[in-house]
Amino acid sequence: MALVARMTLAATLIMIIGMTFQIPFAFQGALYALLISRESSRATLQSATTILLFTGIGTAYLLALVGLVINCPLIHFLWIIGSFFLAFYLISTATNYTAAVIFATMIAVALPLWDRYVPAETSVEDTLWLCLATLIAVVITAAVELAFVRLRPGDEIVLPITARLAAVENLLTSSVEDRTADPAIEQKLIRLQMLGTSLLRRTLRRSDYSTQYSIEMGGVAALVGRLVDLSAALIQFRSEASTSDHRRFRNLAVAIGGIRNDLTNRRIPGSLQLNNDGQPASLAPLLAEMEHTVALIPQAFVDSRSIEEYLPSGNETWGRKLFACSALRNPEHIQFALRGTLAASVSYVLYNAVAWPGIKTAVTTCLLTALTTVGSSHQKQLLRIMGAIVGGFVIGMGAQIFILPYIDSIAGFVVLFVAVTAVASWFMTSSPRLSYFGFQVALAYYLINLSEFKMQISLELARDRVVGILLGLFIMWLVFDRLWAAPAAVEMRNAFVSNLRLLARFSREPLSKDLKTAVIESLTLRDTISSNLEKVRALGDGVLFEFGPSRSRDLALRNRIRQWQVDLRMLFITRNALWKYRARLPGFELPEATEAAEKEFDKRVAESLNSMADRMDGKASQTDTLTSAYSQLEQAVSDISSKRQNQLTPQTQSFLLLSRRIAALTDSLQKEIRLSASLS
Repeated sequence: MALVARMTLAATLIMIIGMTFQIPFAFQGALYALLISRESSRATLQSATTILLFTGIGTAYLLALVGLVINCPLIHFLWIIGSFFLAFYLISTATNYTAAVIFATMIAVALPLWDRYVPAETSVEDTLWLCLATLIAVVITAAVELAFVRLRPGDEIVLPITARLAAVENLLTSSVEDRTADPAIEQKLIRLQMLGTSLLRRTLRRSDYSTQYSIEMGGVAALVGRLVDLSAALIQFRSEASTSDHRRFRNLAVAIGGIRNDLTNRRIPGSLQLNNDGQPASLAPLLAEMEHTVALIPQAFVDSRSIEEYLPSGNETWGRKLFACSALRNPEHIQFALRGTLAASVSYVLYNAVAWPGIKTAVTTCLLTALTTVGSSHQKQLLRIMGAIVGGFVIGMGAQIFILPYIDSIAGFVVLFVAVTAVASWFMTSSPRLSYFGFQVALAYYLINLSEFKMQISLELARDRVVGILLGLFIMWLVFDRLWAAPAAVEMRNAFVSNLRLLARFSREPLSKDLKTAVIESLTLRDTISSNLEKVRALGDGVLFEFGPSRSRDLALRNRIRQWQVDLRMLFITRNALWKYRARLPGFELPEATEAAEKEFDKRVAESLNSMADRMDGKASQTDTLTSAYSQLEQAVSDISSKRQNQLTPQTQSFLLLSRRIAALTDSLQKEIRLSASLS
């Protein structure tokens, strides 16, 4: 509710200023209040300079280049297509989400201004008005955030995690103390399960925390999300719990309470040993999975130092801040930009070909709908269409027919605006699975009622705006869901297999002796793997919206991959920490004599991961467990220490601990995948 209040307050202030002083493009300023990330007040405030910078860059880009192409229709058209490509490419590669939003909306709204048959001075003035509306929106949104800013960094990450842990702890405690169900606890857990952790992970991606902190807390968020899912499933069977189950409930509750207290006080949780008493339990599979998940949470904090300390300085660091490391190496960025460009270009050509400028919102829709983080493409299209219908036809036209004719002051208009914005904001903050419905409601309503400085009672404008939105949504569906698209279950499996192979490649890093090159290659691989981990989870949501004869098989595959994803994420986090020892970074030096044994162990790990990927691709594969490989590594390190007649250094002990953990996680994951393949 606090977030909804801040969003509504910022949007309302922007609307009042725009309507009072008759500043054009007030709808865009109000949308910025909803688009700019405010899950993290700290990140939003610190990115204010970047927002203003990209507003200036977008305006300068338009005014500087349009003069070169305005007199030649063909070059002008090609420039527009190139601008669409640049906007979509920036959306895909920019690490600063807000900067991408600013530039994309500047392109979407300003380019059609230069297609009108009006003096060039008028187009320049309108472009500058657009810039001013953006600046006002940024300043007001930042001011609202400043009034509510949290002074303690990390609260926007830690507090949602501890709230979920507290809910699980309460469920387990109530199960031990009284065996009657507590409806309040159950409802809260079910709500948290529906909410998921996508919003939390999106906050991490948009924040300016160190890469190491983002990876570790991202792992914790995924594990806690999995724990909430298991707890929600436990509700259905809690009445069947045995005495042994209740004893394990108590141990789990104590362990979760300790982790929650450590996170609240900014301490790294200590390792856990959740050993049961060996007695059979009626809920053994479910409880065992919960115990395994809880035990993995402390292991996410494999290292307290950040690799950011070893980033190269100069231009590479600046590039790292603005763009993802894989911006020039990952073909998916180009593919996304080409698909987006095709959708926006088709919309642009269509509304010009039929000479219907009122539906130019199709281009804006193409660019803005590419900014969503909701995973399911089918789900996105449903939410977009429903949002446009509700915001445009139901609320927009309904207000024009039944409410606006009876309002004769801005006060009444403000009350209506606040009500609509609050509803849209509530949907936007309720869950990433519903967020785009709220945004589409606001987008359709604002385009209708904030386009002119008067009570808009003409239904023609509303019709054109909504038709443009629906046209843009249809083209986006046609291009993004039908072009280079595959069923979500297939894409989910492919993304998981791709991560296995990428992690196998990462296990051999660093391959270069040059530290600067090694760090850049490591960052690129790490960004790609991290993005794929999020992609797998997002595609898992998409599987739920696909129907057909293979639905039951696809759902079973989805459940298996979601379970495997926990071990794979922990394997990635541990591998990331072990990379520092392999690269011999300052503070992580090991004896040079151990290098051969390290490489052999890493080779075996990579072979195991590739073997899992082959098995999931239906290829024959056979790989031994890594227990023997780790034993050989440990023996080699011990022999070297014995020859030198000294004890193992703390660095060496940490290295062996991480290696042992990698061996155990890899063997566990390999066993589960092999068992699944044999059953299927």
